[in-house]
Amino acid sequence: MNTPRPGIDPELLVPLAELPPMPPLGPETIEQLRHFPQPPIETHLEGRAVKRREVTVPAGDGVQIPLSIFSPTDRAAGAPCVYWIHGGGMMWGDRFSNIDVPLEWLDLFGAVVVSVDYRLAPEATGETLVDDCYQGLLWVAENAADLDIDPARIVVAGASAGGGLAAGVTLMARDLGTPVIAAQLLSCPMLDHRNTTTSSRQYSGLDGVWTREMNEFGWRSVLGEHPGENVSAYVSPALADDLSALPTTYIDAGTAEVFRDEDVTYATRIWAAGGQAELHLWAGGFHGFSALFPHVRVSAAARRTQTDWLARVLDPSPDKD
Repeated sequence: MNTPRPGIDPELLVPLAELPPMPPLGPETIEQLRHFPQPPIETHLEGRAVKRREVTVPAGDGVQIPLSIFSPTDRAAGAPCVYWIHGGGMMWGDRFSNIDVPLEWLDLFGAVVVSVDYRLAPEATGETLVDDCYQGLLWVAENAADLDIDPARIVVAGASAGGGLAAGVTLMARDLGTPVIAAQLLSCPMLDHRNTTTSSRQYSGLDGVWTREMNEFGWRSVLGEHPGENVSAYVSPALADDLSALPTTYIDAGTAEVFRDEDVTYATRIWAAGGQAELHLWAGGFHGFSALFPHVRVSAAARRTQTDWLARVLDPSPDKD
């Protein structure tokens, strides 16, 4: 018997039908996805007043982690910073994945964008991925003056797996007492390895951008076949006992995706702990809809709402004419 589930926005159905079907995830598929052609970074920078700088930062075990830094050419000292963590199920993608999203914020807010190339599962496992991201963030905060960044206006942002890692990095920074994070923006974040929600069951066994079965495979790649009870909350943030003292948070998801319910629960728990979270659920949105098809009306609304929230976070005092 089919499980009732919210349908996909009719306007999204047209481009979605043109996507090639995702084959079952396995080593060969992961390798193909890692080498899937994407527009070169230069196409995103063309026509933008931006300077690019590449650096590497030592991870906790000494491995060098690449960071790409995109700065407005006319930036003033004390610019805001968006620290971007890419998606890809924690198994593929790189620091240029969906870079168009934070580059829009560079254009609008004069923000310095720093994107991190963390190591990927299954080669990297456990806390390695989130710690790579954390070490990169530490470097940014420690070099804020050189980067012309205001250390009090660093926003950690990510989508999908990157959203989950952003949540883990924010928990880690809170618990270790550094660096200061002004806000976290979690777009359709991958937060809970348990995969037991209603929405995860609704989007099981279907062709789709990200299904319950894909989610299970991704988490096994990070945690192993039998994670038991030893999963870190920095890896699976939904496990965190305490969500107090987090920076102001933005969370969004589609109603037609696996992560819907775990994202709603995370926002609810932040409120219960006395924190501030803004939650948006987009009717008919499937996983990653706004990144894949940004010009569809619901996608444009979702991206505009993220930008409006970020504007309020980065400049809480509106202009007074």
